[in-house]
Amino acid sequence: MDSNTTLIAAFLGLLEGLTEFIPVSSTGHLLLAGHFLGFESAGRTFEVVIQLGAVLAILTVYSARLWAVFSAAPHDPQARRFILSVLVAFLPAVFVGVLAHDFIKTVLFETPLLIAVMLILGGIILVVVDRIAPPTTEPDAMRFPLPMALKIGVIQCLAMVPGVSRSGATIVGALMLGASKRAAAEFSFFLSMPTMAGAFAYDLYKNRDVLDASAMGEIAVGFVMAFISAVIVVRWVLDYVGRYGYALFGWWRILVGGLVILGLWAGA
Repeated sequence: MDSNTTLIAAFLGLLEGLTEFIPVSSTGHLLLAGHFLGFESAGRTFEVVIQLGAVLAILTVYSARLWAVFSAAPHDPQARRFILSVLVAFLPAVFVGVLAHDFIKTVLFETPLLIAVMLILGGIILVVVDRIAPPTTEPDAMRFPLPMALKIGVIQCLAMVPGVSRSGATIVGALMLGASKRAAAEFSFFLSMPTMAGAFAYDLYKNRDVLDASAMGEIAVGFVMAFISAVIVVRWVLDYVGRYGYALFGWWRILVGGLVILGLWAGA
């Protein structure tokens, strides 16, 4: 792995960690950055596997809270219901992800214009929903009703189109179902753990034949950078959205999507 490739892998890992837990589409940003930098991993595995760094970041930040929940589960019905709500929300992604994996990776991941359009459309939706979301009825992410969790899980499946954003889809869905802005982000965090870990494991299995030593070097660099930057973002984002909402992220999506379309039009 040469120094230029190392720098690109480090930059993409940093980008992954900074964007994974905010509703701007980390995968969309990674694929578009890779397109303009001329970076392409075998089977697009790099872009999926480095997300494990972000998963470990959120496990680190929430380790005490998760330990408390799982420790209480044998005797606390509320803790068991919370665990079940996350699993229920995770199931639709398992079903759709397995069925559509090859189409997503070979077609949707290779279409920069689609990603840019999804960034813009998602940005518009985020700005609008941030203003018109119904009054809060569910202020606690750990007490979402199971039907609500399932609906959020179904909405999450839209994020399999790169540029939509997993966190963006789950946050918009939760807001429209009555979650507070902070609770919507927090439930998205919890749901990301099984979703991203499952995507990592399945993608690694599907692409086990195309991985080589050089690819593992790139992944290791991206993984470390994703972990470090994601820890910083997770500690910051809940307070930010609780105070200011999601409009900034919507406008960022619109700006990036517009610039990408201009770049593609110019032949970049």
